[in-house]
Amino acid sequence: MPSFTTNDGVTLAYEDWGRGKPMLFVHSWALDSQMWAPHMLHFNAHGMRTIAMDRRGHGRSDRPGHGYGYDRLADDLAALIEHLDLRDLTLVGHSMGSVECIRLLARHGSERIARVILLSPVSLHYVDDKGLPLPASMFEPALDAIRADFPQWLADGADGFYLPQETGTSEGVIRRTIDTMLNTSLHAATECFRTRVGADLRDDPSRISIPAMLIHGQRDVSEPVAVGRGIAEMLPDCRYLEYADAPHGMYHTHQRRLLRDMQSFIESLANA
Repeated sequence: MPSFTTNDGVTLAYEDWGRGKPMLFVHSWALDSQMWAPHMLHFNAHGMRTIAMDRRGHGRSDRPGHGYGYDRLADDLAALIEHLDLRDLTLVGHSMGSVECIRLLARHGSERIARVILLSPVSLHYVDDKGLPLPASMFEPALDAIRADFPQWLADGADGFYLPQETGTSEGVIRRTIDTMLNTSLHAATECFRTRVGADLRDDPSRISIPAMLIHGQRDVSEPVAVGRGIAEMLPDCRYLEYADAPHGMYHTHQRRLLRDMQSFIESLANA
């Protein structure tokens, strides 16, 4: 598996398949690049080059004790794009990966990036009904549960993530998802969790001028659909779609529909 080393000495692994216009896939919290394999193969078959990196602390990348803030994670993505000299790039993110894409574009610009696809993004800033930041103490019970028994915490959340009884998601997919997440550095998982809930990136979307597509599921219990609606409204040029029956794990549960919509978005811009 190819890799490169960042300017802070961390070696990051990535997949790089096929030829053609490039697509870079950014994975969810605590997962790794393997979640994107079916999507990468699909777009390979349609003449595109597909790339996915394991975030630091995840998958086959190094597991340093530092560097899990959105700025550093965005810098890692920028370094990969420069390392591979990617241009006219389609950027795709899911969940926390979507917000990494937003931070990358706001922090590094879009000279090399033509369009962005955001799936089930997490919130840019967690606030209460009055718009006040939620205190860090609100998230400590979840962090305590992750530290105490990560396998059980993941198992408890699997039904909400995939809605397996309704979507037909197999036990094998659920087991593999949990195993992948358990392979993530627990330090990285908890630090990235803190990054998610402590960030305030509400100014970032307005700085993104390239075309965007955002898709969110109405059955998402991890990040309510209102989060996706709000981010879509902040993006200057955004095509917004909602899937009425989709959970947070829509990248798997609604894969065929998702691939059609993604491909239609990319082709419409290419034809234009």
